[in-house]
Amino acid sequence: MIVCPHCQHENPAGSLVCGGCGQPLDKSVVGATTKQLKDHEDSEGKPQWGSARFGPDSVLVVHIRDAAEPIIVRPGEEVILGRYDPISGSTPGLDLSLYNAVDKGVSRLHAVIRRQGDALNLVDLGSANSTYLNGQRLVPHQPRVLRDGDEVRLGRLVLQVYFRHDVPA
Repeated sequence: MIVCPHCQHENPAGSLVCGGCGQPLDKSVVGATTKQLKDHEDSEGKPQWGSARFGPDSVLVVHIRDAAEPIIVRPGEEVILGRYDPISGSTPGLDLSLYNAVDKGVSRLHAVIRRQGDALNLVDLGSANSTYLNGQRLVPHQPRVLRDGDEVRLGRLVLQVYFRHDVPA
């Protein structure tokens, strides 16, 4: 056992950081500088996993949890996510009705994906059961950048979004 000199918490042998207070247990770690990484020329300009870059020929590939096939979306200025409204007859740009959207708490006008230059923003439209981006609840009407590989949850409907680049229209 290693006893933390700051809070006296007992930590398992080999621990580098105290589980009680978060302070480093190894004195060589204290004051260590961050290693400077070298720039990689080939990483500049290429979309990578987690990238927010969404080019003009890109498409959004939406995988809905437990669905057999993904949905391919070519977003224009914006795409509304929601479900069909039988009263008004209106259908959102990405209708999730076939994915048990009513039972999973998806609002008719739940969220919107808006194009902003070479990026996409996700905005909750004041939905009844909230929109989550990578597990964080969105504040209604506040845009958040959408990235390749993000998890979006509308109520209890979970989607994984991917950017596919250089796809002809």
